[in-house]
Amino acid sequence: MNSEKLLAVLRLQATKNVGDILAKKLITAVGNVENVFKEKPHVLHKINGIGTQVTQHLFDDNNLKRAEKELNYIQQNNIAFSYFLDDDYPQNLKHCVDAPILIFKDGNLNLNNDKIISIVGTRNMSSYGRDFCNQLIEELKEYNPIIVSGFAYGVDICAHKVAIKNNLQTIAVLAHGLEEIYPKTHKKYIHEVNNYGGFITEFWHDEQPMRENFLKRNRIVAGLSKATIIIESAEKGGSLVTADIANSYNRDVFALSGRATDVYSKGCNNLIKNNQAHILTSAEDIIKMLNWDIPRASAPIQNKLFVDLNEVEQKIYDYLQQNGKQMLDDIAINCELPIYQLSSILIQLELKGVVKPLPGKMFEV
Repeated sequence: MNSEKLLAVLRLQATKNVGDILAKKLITAVGNVENVFKEKPHVLHKINGIGTQVTQHLFDDNNLKRAEKELNYIQQNNIAFSYFLDDDYPQNLKHCVDAPILIFKDGNLNLNNDKIISIVGTRNMSSYGRDFCNQLIEELKEYNPIIVSGFAYGVDICAHKVAIKNNLQTIAVLAHGLEEIYPKTHKKYIHEVNNYGGFITEFWHDEQPMRENFLKRNRIVAGLSKATIIIESAEKGGSLVTADIANSYNRDVFALSGRATDVYSKGCNNLIKNNQAHILTSAEDIIKMLNWDIPRASAPIQNKLFVDLNEVEQKIYDYLQQNGKQMLDDIAINCELPIYQLSSILIQLELKGVVKPLPGKMFEV
């Protein structure tokens, strides 16, 4: 990405009242991010959601100065980043409407793996939760999953450490800039996490760990993964927010059940009781639900069916015929379709009798 484009992205990030959804709407409407700041305000006003107040913020000189300062830091320190339209932007995150337009990265990240799970939970982890976390990751080791968490106390840091112990890649999603670290006591884990994966954040280098940043961070934790696992939570907590976000992204959620009297099992028990999470008793539950144990079929491609399919329907059918049972997210990624559009097409294919849905958001011909 050239400097002009990166500066425009940073200016957009710095603009008050312009979140990631509105930013993407602006970019789509004018063709590219550079054009956002080249377009006349009266033209921008025609875009739904853009008013005079937003355009005033867009062209605020203070935003430009801040963006230039951050650009200088990125270039001087060779900071890695991914723009939401680039090929190296995490594929799972691409399908989330409110995903950041720009993320910053550090470490040895390799996201070319469709087995990505997030493990989150209370900071007040019990021995029950710790033992289960150890056992779970150890049993999943043979499938070589990527373990995502938030680098916080309790369940988060436990998940990172156990992943490293089992030679698995782990990704820590930060609620602050790469120059900061929170909590301070976790500085000792930075080197290991970088060696076995790394860090991702949407925040500029000197952004402090503000309370609201942790809630924003949770959508990246949920969005990066195929499934989110909650290991112990009180009735209220950030991990429950992450579970709610994961459900909104149509991703699987698992929760470790516990005794009704245990304070830090109440949140998980409620998720299960309210059908917001699958009950988690062992690694086998994840393996079966996510179909990690099903080898890909090698059936020949059938070029044309006796029923009439349009070009997009035929593309989806051919993909499923070639690859066997597939998850909704995998179909969307490989057929280059947004989830909302794909879901509608799959319903039509089901009505035509050529595709059938399976448990765990799976489909097959």
